[in-house]
Amino acid sequence: MGLELEYLAGQTPISEDDKAGLLIPTISTKSELDEFEQKNIEQAVQWSLSRRFRQEEILSERFVRELHKRMFGSVWAWAGEFRKTNTNIGVDKWQIGVELKNLLEDAGYWITNEIFSPDDIALRFKHRVVCIHCFPNGNGRHSRLMADIISEQVFKRPHFTWGTGDFSGEGKTREEYIKAVKTADRGDYALLSAFARS
Repeated sequence: MGLELEYLAGQTPISEDDKAGLLIPTISTKSELDEFEQKNIEQAVQWSLSRRFRQEEILSERFVRELHKRMFGSVWAWAGEFRKTNTNIGVDKWQIGVELKNLLEDAGYWITNEIFSPDDIALRFKHRVVCIHCFPNGNGRHSRLMADIISEQVFKRPHFTWGTGDFSGEGKTREEYIKAVKTADRGDYALLSAFARS
């Protein structure tokens, strides 16, 4: 029996090839997968909180990949590796490295030149990295933790609260988040900013 998943609005389906990278063969349902992933993510959050990173470290491909690996490496064999297939969201798989490099350079410029407020920089980074969609799964969760790390480590500000709700199921919090992200897709970050600090 393989892993059968039902997807919520805004979630990217995991390809059959990527499902083969599941490291825990006893997982068969979405709720089981969510539980194991959440435990792994909590370890990654502790890792990120327990050390200090320089801006140059955070704004590197190595860090972006390492964070994803720490968030999902106990569950997925491909954690920290760029996706090898095209999905319903994101740049072409061959453009991931180039687009991520551009984002990392842009973010460094935004910070050095104070182009946007600290929250706007973190949230613009979050939005663009999820639009690139570097990984087969976990891009939204990864992008939110990246924004938190930028807020805390680069700007010495509190992490975002992200609506303080549960994103794993249908509900008001997820609906508000998806609406805020879609509004940011059109270049308006006001809803995402309000949601991130709500």
